[in-house]
Amino acid sequence: MDVFTALQTAVSGLKAQSFSLENISGNIANSQTVGFKRVDTNFVDLVAEQQTPTRQVAGSVAANSRQTTTVQGGLNATEIGTNMALNGEGFFVVQTKSGDANGQSSFSTNDSYTRRGDFALDKDGYLVNGAGSYLKGNSLDPVTGQATGEGPVKVTNSILPAHPTGTITYSANLPKTPATKNANASIPGSELLGTLASGANPAILSGTGSATVSAADAASFINGSVDGPSLTAYTASGGPVAIQTRWAKVQNADATAGTNDVWNLFYANQSTVTSTATAWTNAGTAFQFNNSGQLTAPATSTVAIPALTVDGVNLGNIQLNYGSGGLTGYTSSGGTVTTNTLTQDGYTSGTLNNLSVTADGKVMGKYSNGNTIALANIKVVQFNNSDGLKANSNGTYEQTLGSGTPLVGLNGTTIIGSNVEQSNTDIASEFSKMIVTQQAYSANTKVISTSQDMMSALINIIR
Repeated sequence: MDVFTALQTAVSGLKAQSFSLENISGNIANSQTVGFKRVDTNFVDLVAEQQTPTRQVAGSVAANSRQTTTVQGGLNATEIGTNMALNGEGFFVVQTKSGDANGQSSFSTNDSYTRRGDFALDKDGYLVNGAGSYLKGNSLDPVTGQATGEGPVKVTNSILPAHPTGTITYSANLPKTPATKNANASIPGSELLGTLASGANPAILSGTGSATVSAADAASFINGSVDGPSLTAYTASGGPVAIQTRWAKVQNADATAGTNDVWNLFYANQSTVTSTATAWTNAGTAFQFNNSGQLTAPATSTVAIPALTVDGVNLGNIQLNYGSGGLTGYTSSGGTVTTNTLTQDGYTSGTLNNLSVTADGKVMGKYSNGNTIALANIKVVQFNNSDGLKANSNGTYEQTLGSGTPLVGLNGTTIIGSNVEQSNTDIASEFSKMIVTQQAYSANTKVISTSQDMMSALINIIR
């Protein structure tokens, strides 16, 4: 290497350090940019001439960018339910708006990818981040839960229609010896419902059937039964209907006769009067339990309560879902029914109050009727080589040959709602790199000065 080559090498060093400083300045400038990924600098040596090892020279230098898209930034909690951060690898899929015509928004056909998750609703109900990128996913019908198509996620503020009760989910333990008012330890079978005051017997001992208790027999019925679950169901228009129930044991197990314990469920026909002033309807199924307290009949996990009618309102055929092992007949010291689960699937109409995001990528809407319903599935993708993506403005990236094709799914990544991912720039580290870069730049200028002195000395030989 001669003096002129040293000059050229020093110039390459100045260019490389300037390139590094440019990356450092951009990192520092974006230290508060949501989802920003810093760009580091790689230096590579260039050997201009191939020489033997004893004549090998250091050569010049070039600088290249090194992406850090896989380096997680810190998470910052916010008070905005639609803000979201990816904890792990992956990118949100976004599109840009291309225009508005006749009140309809149009979007670009090409997908971009971003880690910037400061999404919020715009005036049209679309989720858009602070850089103007619209979140893509599958919007869901709040009534059916079915996807309505893939595209920019749009949340409508329409009223959630009422949903009639169709299924009651219930699990409980029925005491082997119920503590009824008629129960007398010295009288076998006194805990059973038996014949009522009028001489009627509303018991169903096997299978299914129909039976009622008249209002005149209500007091006698109350004395021979125990409290069951009470809940509010809903009509198709969203009107609430209070359902009051009672359990009555109608048969004790008899090993010699080969019979089981049998229970019947009754519901009050009126909710506006006391339990002793209303008629009661048998739900229509004989629930049989063996000596171990296990349900033996019916063999299904669901039974129908036909034409359940309260206060003159017919709710239709209601499915009572108790699942596998949901109803038991174990001994209970208190002699009362122990309810473990009691829910129903109906609700009145409601308006949207707020939104939130779940860890598996669902946008959930909480309504004024107390329901929380999934409104959209967020689309998240991953790449085999995330650092091969091409960075664009506004915190977005484009797919390249080097990145590979997008792989849809979280694949171990979780979404943290009401949070945003901060820039992964470390100011202290950038300042340290800046000092080293400045010193290296100054050292390269010294090489140029020294080379100039050497050339001047050479020229002065002939003077």
